[in-house]
Amino acid sequence: MSKLTSNYVCQQCGYSQVGWAGKCPECGNWGSLVETVTEKFSSGGFKRGRGESTGAKRVQPVAMSAIPKVSTVRTSTNIPELDRVLGGGLVSGQVVLIAGSPGIGKSTILLQLSNNLSKKGVLYVSGEESLGQIKVRANRLKMTKNDIKLLNETDLDIIISTARNEALTSKTGILVIDSIQTMATSDLTGMAGSVGQIRECTYRLVQFAKESNITTFIVGHVTKEGSVAGPAVLKHLVDTVLWFEGEESLTLRVLRAVKNRFGPTDEVGVFAMEETGLISMSNPEKLFISDDKKKVAGRVISSVMEGTRPLMVEIQALVVATKMTYPRRVAQGIDSKRLELLIAVLQKRCGLPLYEQDVFVNVAGGISIKSDPSCDLAICLAIASSFFDKALGVKTIAIGEVGLLGDVREVVAQTKRVKDAKRLGYINTITNSQTDYLQQALKKYLS
Repeated sequence: MSKLTSNYVCQQCGYSQVGWAGKCPECGNWGSLVETVTEKFSSGGFKRGRGESTGAKRVQPVAMSAIPKVSTVRTSTNIPELDRVLGGGLVSGQVVLIAGSPGIGKSTILLQLSNNLSKKGVLYVSGEESLGQIKVRANRLKMTKNDIKLLNETDLDIIISTARNEALTSKTGILVIDSIQTMATSDLTGMAGSVGQIRECTYRLVQFAKESNITTFIVGHVTKEGSVAGPAVLKHLVDTVLWFEGEESLTLRVLRAVKNRFGPTDEVGVFAMEETGLISMSNPEKLFISDDKKKVAGRVISSVMEGTRPLMVEIQALVVATKMTYPRRVAQGIDSKRLELLIAVLQKRCGLPLYEQDVFVNVAGGISIKSDPSCDLAICLAIASSFFDKALGVKTIAIGEVGLLGDVREVVAQTKRVKDAKRLGYINTITNSQTDYLQQALKKYLS
C-alpha cells in the first residue's frame, strides 16, 4: 500500500524536507529545493528523498543479442515538411515537445495535424484558450473535419483519465497538450508553471504515452533568453524536441529538430504562414530568391545547408558614399562581425576603399545564415558588385568561405550544393575550383 505525498527535495544533494526554505540546510545552496512527489510505503517498500531503500527487487540484465528486432512503424502527418523533420512520420508512444516564440505557429500546426489525423482519434487539450477560440481558429484555417475531441482543462490527472476513457486508438491515437506551463497536478501544492509542476506533469505524460502507445505533443513556452521555460530535465524526458524559428512580420517559418530519438537532428522543415495556416514549401527557393531576371548590381545568389537540404539564398548589398566620420556597416541575416571581417579582407587584400563607404548587406526572405561561412564569397562579390556598379550573370551562383588571407576555401557539402544549383538552372558556379583568391574572382567576374 502506498501513499503519494510531496516534499521539497534539494536538486544538489538530495536532502528532503516537508516545508520550503530558500536555503538547503544540508549543502547550503540557495533556491535548490524543488517540490517533488514522494511515494511512501507502509512496509517493505522504499522512500524517495535521500536514497534509503529496503527489500529492493532484484532484476536480471538482458543481453543485447537476445533482444528481438523491432521495426519502427511510422504514421504520416500529411504535412510533408513536418514528416521530414520527424524522420518520416510519427512513432507510436512518441512524446514531442514543440517550442518557439509566441505567435510563431505552434498551436496552428498542431491543429492542422489534429485535423489530418482526426480519424485515428485525437484529443486536443488547451489550458490557454477556450473551446470557442479554438473553433474560431479552426474556421479561419478552413478545417472541415469535426472528429477532433476538444478539452479545456488544466488538471493533468483529469486529462489523463479522460484520454483513457475516450479510448484513443492504440498505436494511432494523438494527444495534444497546449501548453505544459498551464498544467498542474493536485499531488503538488505549487502553482502551474513552477519547476516541480512542469517536471512532474511531463513525467506523467511520458509514462502515459509509453504505457498506452499514444503519440503525445506538448507545447512549451520560451523565456526571454530564447530557451524552453521550465527545468532542463523537460527536454531530457521527451523523445523529440522541435523548435520553431522565424519573424512574426514575415511569412517564413523554419522548424528544426533539436533532439530526436527516432530520426535525424539535422533536418529542417520550411513553411510559409498564410491565411489558411502553415503551408509546406517543397521549393523554398521561391521565398528567398526574387523572380527578377534582370542583371542588378549588388545581387549574388549563394547556397546554404539547412540540415541535409541545400537552399538557394539571395545576398543583396548596397555600397554608398558616407557623410559620417565612421562609415556604417549594417547586416541583416548575417553576423555583423563577420561582415566587418569580410570588409577588412576586401580593403586589405583587394584594395577596395570601403573606409569611405557605408555598406549594407541583407539576406532576402528573412532567413538567417549567421553560422554558415559558405556565403562569404557571395557577400564579398555582392559588395564589390555594388561598389563597381556592375552586375554578375543572372544564372551565376557563388559558394565558398573567404579566409583572412583572401583565399577562397571549399565548404561542407560543396559538391551537393553545386549539383542542386545546376538542377535549378544555375549554369555558372564560382567556387575555389574556379578561383583560388578573392582578388582573382573580382578581376575575373567584375573587371
